[in-house]
Amino acid sequence: MIALIDYGSGNLRSVQKALLKVGANVRVVRRPEEMAEAGAVVLPGVGAFDDCVNALQTQGLLEGVRTFIRIGRPFLGICVGYQALFENSEEFNSCAAGLGIFRGKVVRFSEKPGLKIPQIGWNQIELAQSNCPLFRGIPSGSYVYFVHSFFPHPVDQSIVASRTAYGETFASSIWRDNVFATQFHPEKSQKVGLQLLKNFVELTK
Repeated sequence: MIALIDYGSGNLRSVQKALLKVGANVRVVRRPEEMAEAGAVVLPGVGAFDDCVNALQTQGLLEGVRTFIRIGRPFLGICVGYQALFENSEEFNSCAAGLGIFRGKVVRFSEKPGLKIPQIGWNQIELAQSNCPLFRGIPSGSYVYFVHSFFPHPVDQSIVASRTAYGETFASSIWRDNVFATQFHPEKSQKVGLQLLKNFVELTK
């Protein structure tokens, strides 16, 4: 069973439908004890960093996620669910502390002439780790779907699984041990996104 965390994220159902399409047994969870029997956890997200972190804290899920990750079972963060893995964010004078699984800060795209912020639409990923199981069967240069103005800047660059260029080059996904996360939305990335989610689901088998 894959636990899909519900803290009020607007794209919860689209992630659930995509996981079901690739054969996952999905259960929407709202409390940390509901993750106990899960083979994997997915933390989706849209909106602001502070809203995500504060909602997780209110539901007792912040420490629940940390505990689940320490156990060593597969974890996938999507968009703001990716950003929440880091220490903090500069979004809207953010004051909430993230999960702190990885060192680093969530930063905004630099203002540049002709660059539209947020980035909304399709862009390419260049794979930085050829052996990342999340990208099995997905070639470097594939297009995925983004909607974001901010992105994490990991202190440890060895965790970067893919990079994307949009005015500047940023870490569009990361991987370390059992933790995977993407700034893009696999549930909106058609064939490539479904393959990525299928790869994640297969890690639980």
